[in-house]
Amino acid sequence: MSDPTPSVPTNLETTAPSEPVVADSSADLSADRTARTRQMLGMKGATVGETPLWKIRLQLMKPITWIPLMWGVICGAASSGHYTWTLENFLVAAACMLMSGPLLTGYTQLLNDFYDRDIDAVNEPYRPIPSGAISLSQVITQILVLLFAGLGIAYALDRWAGHTFPIMTVLAVGGAFLAYIYSAPPLKLKQNGWLGSYALGASYIALPWWAGHALFGELNPTIMVLTLFYSLAGLGIAVVNDFKSVEGDRQFGLQSLPVMLGITTASWLSVVMIDVFQAGIAVYLIGIHQNLYAALLLLLIIPQITFQDMYFLRNPLENDVKYQASAQPFLVLGMLDAALALGRAIS
Repeated sequence: MSDPTPSVPTNLETTAPSEPVVADSSADLSADRTARTRQMLGMKGATVGETPLWKIRLQLMKPITWIPLMWGVICGAASSGHYTWTLENFLVAAACMLMSGPLLTGYTQLLNDFYDRDIDAVNEPYRPIPSGAISLSQVITQILVLLFAGLGIAYALDRWAGHTFPIMTVLAVGGAFLAYIYSAPPLKLKQNGWLGSYALGASYIALPWWAGHALFGELNPTIMVLTLFYSLAGLGIAVVNDFKSVEGDRQFGLQSLPVMLGITTASWLSVVMIDVFQAGIAVYLIGIHQNLYAALLLLLIIPQITFQDMYFLRNPLENDVKYQASAQPFLVLGMLDAALALGRAIS
């Protein structure tokens, strides 16, 4: 016969289970904050939930992707050899960064999400469009606002610089057109891993560099060729971004390099492109007698190789974000190092 009297727990029994519950709650809150931050920045690992419209619009613009373009403008200003630290020049450079980053890169990201909404429903269902957090008409309106705002600033920068040929406007129109054919049919460059990755690499390195250089100096064929060469390292970075989308790319027939070549081969191709073409720029700097800058650039490649081995090559599907966060600061510092060397050679 069972004892009808319920057992009375001791103090130890009543308090001991509460500690892990609090710990779990704190961990859940921390994970939720991280997921929401990733959602607003447009990063992998985001969450779906009730979000104000302004945050959804910001998420679509992927602020994390603005930084390389804005940095490219700084590199271009440095390579011009004519940038001086005045308030006017600072404000003009900031306007150019606004054009290249939040406006035209934001336009590019929205355009890409608009045309990739079916693929994102597989790869990243938390994104605003496939999750239904924003309507297609609202997305189209935002695309047009960002585009025309970017073109307007480009025109104003041409007027400020006194360009007889509207080089800033031409670069902005060219970048916007490249973004369109990258994402939209019938060309949809991203369907081909080589063309799409190089177009992305050139957009992130060459175009903003040209804009910054043309704003404060005279854009010349040497700078254009060198930055297009540097963009082959950007191709390697673009390949890293493709690993998060392998499943959806296969399903929808997009021939990204991880799909075309396989995970292992594509990951090795990516790191070789990143390292070899940075080293090629260092060799050029030696050729123009900028030996100190060349040595610094070579030293900045070493930690990139280290993180490639630690994270990316071991598991590119899981460690792509961690690798980029660890290695890319050294790549962008190398870009500025090369730009300063070119500016010194010009001046």
